[in-house]
Amino acid sequence: MSFTSTKMMQKAGVVSRTPVVRSAHQVRQQARSAKHQAAPSVVAAVVPQQQLSAAARRASLACRVAAAEAPAAAGADSSSSSASNVRGDIRNIAIIAHVDHGKTTLVDSMLKQSKVFRANQDMAERVMDSNALERERGITILAKNTAIRFKGVKINVIDTPGHADFGGEVERVLNMCDGVLLLVDSVEGPMPQTRFVTKKALALNKKVVVVVNKIDKPAARPEWVVDSTFELFMDLGATDEQCDFPVVYASGVNGIAGMSPDTMSETLEPLFDTVVREVAPPAVAFEQPLQMLVTNIDYDEHKGRIAIGRVSAGTVKKGIPLSICSSLEPGKVRPGKVNELFVYDNFSRIPVEEVQAGDICAVTGIQDIGIGETLCSKESPVALPTIKVEEPTVSMTFKVNTSPFAGKEGKFNTSKPVNTSPFAGKEGKFVTSRNLKDRLDRELERNLAMKVEPGETADAFVVSGRGTLHLGILIESMRREGYEFEIGPPKSMRREGYEFEIRPPKVITREVDGHKCEPYEEAIVEVPEQYVGSVVELFAQRKGEMQDMQPSIEGTTRLTFKIATRGLLGLKNALLTATRGLGLLNTIFDSYRPVAGEISMREQGSLIAFETGQVTAYAIETAQERGQLFVKPGDQVYEGQVVGVYNKSGDLKLNVCKAKALTNMRASQSEKKVALDEARIMGLDDALEYITDDEQVEVTPLSIRIRKDPSAKPSRGGSRR
Repeated sequence: MSFTSTKMMQKAGVVSRTPVVRSAHQVRQQARSAKHQAAPSVVAAVVPQQQLSAAARRASLACRVAAAEAPAAAGADSSSSSASNVRGDIRNIAIIAHVDHGKTTLVDSMLKQSKVFRANQDMAERVMDSNALERERGITILAKNTAIRFKGVKINVIDTPGHADFGGEVERVLNMCDGVLLLVDSVEGPMPQTRFVTKKALALNKKVVVVVNKIDKPAARPEWVVDSTFELFMDLGATDEQCDFPVVYASGVNGIAGMSPDTMSETLEPLFDTVVREVAPPAVAFEQPLQMLVTNIDYDEHKGRIAIGRVSAGTVKKGIPLSICSSLEPGKVRPGKVNELFVYDNFSRIPVEEVQAGDICAVTGIQDIGIGETLCSKESPVALPTIKVEEPTVSMTFKVNTSPFAGKEGKFNTSKPVNTSPFAGKEGKFVTSRNLKDRLDRELERNLAMKVEPGETADAFVVSGRGTLHLGILIESMRREGYEFEIGPPKSMRREGYEFEIRPPKVITREVDGHKCEPYEEAIVEVPEQYVGSVVELFAQRKGEMQDMQPSIEGTTRLTFKIATRGLLGLKNALLTATRGLGLLNTIFDSYRPVAGEISMREQGSLIAFETGQVTAYAIETAQERGQLFVKPGDQVYEGQVVGVYNKSGDLKLNVCKAKALTNMRASQSEKKVALDEARIMGLDDALEYITDDEQVEVTPLSIRIRKDPSAKPSRGGSRR
């Protein structure tokens, strides 16, 4: 037993001050008995339960360190198995964590150290984030598969999103794995999404390996992080076995890991060893008929739709006919055939002839396959339980673009365009309701957390998702689809994507015990101490209830609120303004509660263009005194377009296209030139945060505009929801 593990055992009260060599089994038994002794009766309790939890956690952690450092005393090799229905050569794991806790960076280091890439190969950062939006925003949006090999064992790795809005991706892929690596930042500790993904993993009885990542940070506090994670497990009702989780300390960016923060290896080998030792090999039934649950869908221009999943029983072979069924449609079976078969290995798809139970594979040739369906043998078409994810909480209405600039930047035309303005079809084509519906239907095939329903009119569709970011990524993906090319004369660039309008996000209410309820979320704000009062006041205005306030690190405070999802709409920009850009907000769905009533949203009104034309510098000189503008000289605007934020309540129409009158009089030398303020460029996220009930966002491949909804009543004061 090393000095480090002995000290940890002494701190937990498990061993005496004099080190005694024991077997790993004896150390583990003593640690477990110490955990039971640390839980006195309620009457005799004199130590706070939180301290008992920490002591018990340290005892369990200490015995794991000792076990890892004394493999010879641990008995037989855990990788070997006498059972014939276990594949000891495979481990299936998913990496789950809160956003920005280092999942994808850790996968990069795992791939490098497993010799997936050549020594002289140029590899980009966050190689798993292959989507353009993922690289632009620095977040993982779609779950992805890869595989590495370690000491003869193939480790299938699934990289998952960290943002709460994409929790549906995590729920879906957990069906493919036997264990998870739960990454926790060494400074921040468990965050809202950490709670969500941990809850899902524990409910499915997945083995959890806690990885305290970014251990190289100067402010790292690993002991507090481990204790907080243990308390999280207890709050989620984890069993004693689940609470006894292994802990690995790592730095993904440096590619190092260790069983103790004081004894770090120069590689990630301790992490690989822990995965092979702690995550159970997949239990399989080789002799049973084929069963494979489809948990993901990919697409290839040449191969078509690709079904991805784990083979639960039997063997899938290239070229064999099979049956397709679903537990949602009992008795309904349709035929299919496997054209090509692939497995994941060394960051690529490898074609194979067959895949046995326990491994993850990709199948082509079934163009109508969907997520949640089961690939079965023709002789025994028995469906596996389908995948269920939590219901959406926010909806937006997508409708055909009817602005005066409609069709100038989009694609897809029909003989009967919707828009009949003088600008129609001058530079581009229209997106019709049929095109919009087809695209949304395709999204439903792979995005289980999303729903689409008909709107109030034939050209409108109500799209529901987990949050504004979830729906915003769909909107951004649609407007970017296609490619850029030159048109002319004069030559300019245009992207052939979708073009449509978005109405303000709305929360989805439901009836609970006869009462109308709306979704509430837990919001955690990290803010410097001097801005705590401003944050509390901001949340109070939106009927948020403060649950906790704790000092964090480096002069910051962590505030926890319960707030209606409706109150979070448009809160991000207000929070950044109140904290001078220093506030960090993280949220996670909590529960449905009675409707909070009317919530104050935006106090300022909008500046609205009075006429259609080109913005002039002369007009902006006076217009900028009314508020902050979204446009600059040379921009094209139309009547009814929102061109800025009014510095008072209510809306104001103004002319931003007014030109200076030309006369024969020479300009006076004393005439003062007015400096023009910099325009606030509205991106998609900014626009969705800004709009209120009587406004909507015009989305085109090249532009994001805000306009007044012609069918809505004009605003007369601050916004309420």
